[in-house]
Amino acid sequence: MAMANLARRKAYFLTRNLSNSPTDALKLSFSLSRGFASSGSDENDVVIIGGGPGGYVAAIKAAQLGLKTTCIEKRGALGGTCLNVGCIPSKALLHSSHMYHEAKHVFAKHGVKVSSVEVDLPAMLAQKDNAVKNLTRGIEGLFKKNKVTYVKGYGKFLSPNEVSVETIDGGNTVVKGKHIIVATGSDVKSLPGITIDEKKIVSSTGALSLSEIPKKLIVIGAGYIGLEMGSVWGRLGSEVTVVEFAGDIVPSMDGEIRKQFQRSLEKQKMKFMLKTKVVSVDSSSDGVKLTVEPAEGGDQTILEADVVLVSAGRTPFTSGLDLEKIGVETDKAGRILVNERFVSNVPGVYAIGDVIPGPMLAHKAEEDGVACVEFIAGKHGHVDYDKVPGVVYTHPEVASVGKTEEQLKKDGVTYRVGKFPFMANSRAKAIDNAEGLVKILADKETDKILGVHIMAPNAGELIHEAVLAINYDASSEDIARVCHAHPTMSEALKEAAMATYDKPIHI
Repeated sequence: MAMANLARRKAYFLTRNLSNSPTDALKLSFSLSRGFASSGSDENDVVIIGGGPGGYVAAIKAAQLGLKTTCIEKRGALGGTCLNVGCIPSKALLHSSHMYHEAKHVFAKHGVKVSSVEVDLPAMLAQKDNAVKNLTRGIEGLFKKNKVTYVKGYGKFLSPNEVSVETIDGGNTVVKGKHIIVATGSDVKSLPGITIDEKKIVSSTGALSLSEIPKKLIVIGAGYIGLEMGSVWGRLGSEVTVVEFAGDIVPSMDGEIRKQFQRSLEKQKMKFMLKTKVVSVDSSSDGVKLTVEPAEGGDQTILEADVVLVSAGRTPFTSGLDLEKIGVETDKAGRILVNERFVSNVPGVYAIGDVIPGPMLAHKAEEDGVACVEFIAGKHGHVDYDKVPGVVYTHPEVASVGKTEEQLKKDGVTYRVGKFPFMANSRAKAIDNAEGLVKILADKETDKILGVHIMAPNAGELIHEAVLAINYDASSEDIARVCHAHPTMSEALKEAAMATYDKPIHI
């Protein structure tokens, strides 16, 4: 398995002259091998600040490894941004809005006649809120099951082994730990001159709870979050315009896939203004007025909307932790710099997830959390950020893992390309949902798979066969020679693999 990311972390680690010897690991393992039996001290083996995907997973894993563990979470509800105001509620609304859109525009084609279809927005939002509530309670149940101590409040460092917590009930307590993990996640990135009021000018959080469907919605930013939330309200009847400073939507996406994806969204009546700069936003009237101009300068234009969604990315949430008080080093973006064992420059202080360099994704944070506590327990942990999948949960979905064609060209890697359209896939045709393709990039000499990109319904599920293949350095021929059930959407991946090293059968 490639260890490129581990090597990068190790290089940073060595520049900080931090110990990384096997002897130290053994000492660490010995010192932390005790279970939950009390030693007469109230000190924890592990304290995690933050109960999001990285934090709560780290806490559960630490407890499973026999470490006395406390997790501190300021919301009073576990799951972090992802579960409370991110991944989970947005996917709930994406699914609900897709069901409405299908009933209104597609059911009749399949012989299902509905006399009247209406949106009950309060009911839709309630279903979303109920899903969030049940899942947060589920994590609390897992904490109890694994004997993780849960402290509800805002934590900040007193020392490398002490955290002061202002509890949500108005009290204060000090939590001690031999090893403290910062897992405080990220926050919405603001734009100069734009004040988010979560009413007319909203972040992704406010966009999840609009009291009515806006007639006109402007989305600032053509990344994952902006396109997903734009899709939700577009399906429900909003006229959606996306304003993006860059020349492309989702710049990290493979270029060929990105172009097809944009065409698909445009067919869904989503409008794009690329290479466009937002100059000012005026929300003093009933609606909102945006003044925009070409990114390279030029004549200004005024856009009007009922609601503006600011979706310009996210920024690490590290303020208020008093990191500077204990000397923890951060970069210009506020991210905590760590070595390959997730240790900061201050021994005993670790960081994972969105507060360190790497993809700002919930599943990446979870892997960080597991690997971090494995290191603390004297075991081996590893996360390769080059093999973390990404998914845009629109319809169709777009999912990818590994390198894009543009990256391979930049790196001077010789490669082969294999593609297969879902128009030629029997299952996709049978369900009349055949928009999209599978694209595989493989090393020209060895046939090792370097990247896989899928645009299709349920692409986020289909991608994991490719993730597994890349993690085990499989070739395109390896996938092509695996028997895939028929008829399934996954057969398109098999055919694309056949097209990469030889020829496909069904096109």
